[in-house]
Amino acid sequence: MAKDTKGITAKKAENFSEWYTQVIQKAELIEYSPVSGCYILRPNAYHIWEKVQEFFNKLIKEHGVKNAYFPLFIPESLLNKEEDHVEGFAPEVAWVETGGKTKLKERLAVRPTSETIMYDAYSKWIRSHNDLPLKLNQWCNVVRWEFKHCTPFLRSREFLWQEGHNVFATEKEVQEDTLTILDFYEKMFEELYAIPTLKGRKSESEKFAGAYSTYSVEILLPNNKAIQGATSHNLGQNFAKAFDISFTDKDEKKQLAWQNSWGISTRSIGAMIIMHSDDKGLVLPPRVAPVQAVIIPIIFEKTKEQVLKAAKKLQTALKKSGIEVELDAREQYSPGWKFNQWEMKGTPLRIELGPRDLEKDQAVVARRDTGEKKAIPLKSLPNEAKNLLEDLHNSLLKKAKDYLSNSIVQVTTKKEAEKAIKENKIILAPWSGTEESEKEFKEKTGAQSLNSPSKQPTLKDKKCFLTGKEAKYWFYFGKSY
Repeated sequence: MAKDTKGITAKKAENFSEWYTQVIQKAELIEYSPVSGCYILRPNAYHIWEKVQEFFNKLIKEHGVKNAYFPLFIPESLLNKEEDHVEGFAPEVAWVETGGKTKLKERLAVRPTSETIMYDAYSKWIRSHNDLPLKLNQWCNVVRWEFKHCTPFLRSREFLWQEGHNVFATEKEVQEDTLTILDFYEKMFEELYAIPTLKGRKSESEKFAGAYSTYSVEILLPNNKAIQGATSHNLGQNFAKAFDISFTDKDEKKQLAWQNSWGISTRSIGAMIIMHSDDKGLVLPPRVAPVQAVIIPIIFEKTKEQVLKAAKKLQTALKKSGIEVELDAREQYSPGWKFNQWEMKGTPLRIELGPRDLEKDQAVVARRDTGEKKAIPLKSLPNEAKNLLEDLHNSLLKKAKDYLSNSIVQVTTKKEAEKAIKENKIILAPWSGTEESEKEFKEKTGAQSLNSPSKQPTLKDKKCFLTGKEAKYWFYFGKSY
């Protein structure tokens, strides 16, 4: 009998960093590479990203967006075309200066984001109002040479993402589209990852470099830190001016185009891991799980053939019902060892099938989220398993929603805000929006602005909780990655 030496030994609440490192490695999501800050996504992790691609592609393609691909290398002259943009990314850019032994005539940036390389092409493609709207997205990798606190999924030098870049004839169209895409991200987090979000507009200091305004979905994780889930930027006409993206309107007058850009990355996988997983290891929402159910036969020599035959029959029935299922018939490991391993990998359902179960024409099903066990007749198991997977997703989402709701405190004074932040809450406060007050509050409490909710409480007679001056909007603040 094999001895279990692979369990999670750190507690999530006691040593979060070690717990997270063990989970992502022992669940076979991540392998470290020879390059610091760059990580190998193993098949279990890449499967999750494929589910994101599948889900999000469906949404954006129905919205009229087409996928394309643009080069990894960006000439320095292009990157420098929009001043605010290049200034915002300058510290993170990795440069190629030689090709082989030959020094390049112009440095090439390794893609930190693709606005500049894409908009150079857009300026050639857009001539008339008939060319608009132009809606393109690409799935690719980007490099941002972070020098601090590299953490797999959450903060790395190279990561995978999608970046969409749409162009419109009017300001109204681009603003509506920017918010529509934000809704898509909210939908994806809830329906795929079982994660609720705070949706709203970022502060001026936190907006994307070169944008008119930035909108985000923010996530509150169980370690009391928020993390940005995805962003949608209204770029206004800033890049259109820099790259001469213009068109002739119906009256034959030349007009500058209006643009947006939007993206979500593999950081979202890290958020999902932290949100749902526990001291036994990974907990996966069923819709992203590589294996949704595992059948573990309880094997004895006398009944081995009979049990394995029934297990294979059950596996076929579950597959026909659309469930991703595996049969773990390895005999060199004990059932208990296999239970622990599949729990550690986050498999939503475990199905135990032994000789006693066969006598009763049933199997015992255990849920990964609650550990609850239930005996279910074999003939009804395919339908029951589908229902359990759906309930498991909804339960994870409800638990996360309850946590988020209970963690938000509405305040109106600085004293109330500081007390709530010390208690690891997110605050919703009336704010004047000044960069100076934002910076001072962050330095004192460690909390930063997250976003301003789309649905605003009334501001009548409300003063800024930091300056005492007139408040412009309600804003979320909290400790964040």
